[in-house]
Amino acid sequence: MREPKQNSHEARRWHISRRAFLRGVGVTMSLPWLESLPTWGEEVAPAAGEAAAAFPKRMAILFWGNGVNSNHWWAKGAGAEMELGKSLEPLAPFKTRMNVISGLFNRSAVGVGIHPGQTGNLLSGMPLTKGAVLHGGVSMDQVLANQIGQDAVQPSMVLGCEQPVTGYHESNFSMAYSSHISWQNADSPVPMEVYPSLAFDSLFENRGSRRMQSILDRVKDEASSLQRKVSSTDKAKIDEYLASVREVEKRVEKMRTDQARGEAAVKEHGPSALFTMKRPDNGLPEDIREHMRLMCDIVALGFQTDKTRVASLLLCRDLSGLFYPFLDVRKSHHPASHEDLSDAYERITRYYVSQAAYLAEKLSSMPEGNGNVLDHSCIMFLSNMWSGSKHDSTKLPIVLIGGLSGTLETGRVLDYRDKGDDNRKVCSLYLSLMDKMGVKLPHFGDAEARLAEI
Repeated sequence: MREPKQNSHEARRWHISRRAFLRGVGVTMSLPWLESLPTWGEEVAPAAGEAAAAFPKRMAILFWGNGVNSNHWWAKGAGAEMELGKSLEPLAPFKTRMNVISGLFNRSAVGVGIHPGQTGNLLSGMPLTKGAVLHGGVSMDQVLANQIGQDAVQPSMVLGCEQPVTGYHESNFSMAYSSHISWQNADSPVPMEVYPSLAFDSLFENRGSRRMQSILDRVKDEASSLQRKVSSTDKAKIDEYLASVREVEKRVEKMRTDQARGEAAVKEHGPSALFTMKRPDNGLPEDIREHMRLMCDIVALGFQTDKTRVASLLLCRDLSGLFYPFLDVRKSHHPASHEDLSDAYERITRYYVSQAAYLAEKLSSMPEGNGNVLDHSCIMFLSNMWSGSKHDSTKLPIVLIGGLSGTLETGRVLDYRDKGDDNRKVCSLYLSLMDKMGVKLPHFGDAEARLAEI
């Protein structure tokens, strides 16, 4: 079939677009940045001094519920000499590339009731309505998705590693607030993808009757053709990228069978069956370590290929029922958090920090221009409270990893506890981060001012 007649500018745009993807039957695979090709949305590659600004900025939000072991969550000093408490040790390789922030709070989550009222507005800063009607605010990740989402294939990626729950908490807040951090409007959470196989399929637009076949087999002809046209450096990068995709694909394959089993149970017993079934009968990976790593891998691939620039990952929900036998912890997450100063809960805290470190390492290993994907990204790692035993949300544990193309100074420990309530709003942090992502708002949540030093 003859291509439509185009002027030279349109023809070049079409050519670039064709080379930005590998396509096969029922699948589209976005490519990472390649030096042989013009950079994202540009006609020519940037000069060396302009390289950082030429790459897209990305924001990933990683959440875990119920706070930390405060005895071991601390940092002091700066840069490579920064000292970290035991729970933050997994982030030691990123001392110069992160900020440890303490003392910020979400005013709308203080004094309103425990758990759901401390979670559903974590990323919006808006008061929540009790009772049967959900009402809060749009979360900052979705504000970003609405403003810059059109610049990528997928406006945002919203993933989770634990099924949401229904019903009401004793505080009369809906449990939907405990189960979701990403809200598309004041009344509705963004549907959260918890199945790695479906998240993987969405990443590569894998659909149709051949969905169960390897996506690499379906794009191999285009991949071979492209590798003959690019530089040797880019050829090696493509090889490494395809190997990474195949590694994730192989881990997902078994989960398709597990997912089919869960879907069969829902057909037999109704949707509520998902909330009572245990892993892997509900179609989720039995080992939560594998589940979380897979979801981090999918976020990383989404950022590397510019499939999306905004992602949220709920590692565990508030009031989580996850168990950690590999940590020698007998209680599930929520009961364990009621003994938050115990050695057991410190191991849980450190485990979740290791997930942020894992994603940071994945992004850091992905070359992009003169740096890597982490250089142009920010991972915001946070919980909804400081102490699980006291349900204390008057300060929040937060770590930022990555420099957003040099716009975010890193290697610092920032303490806002003595700055006064008006100067320690977590929504002020969100305003500052959104500024750096190119989204400038006059106010957000309960904040009108940007956070000092960010």
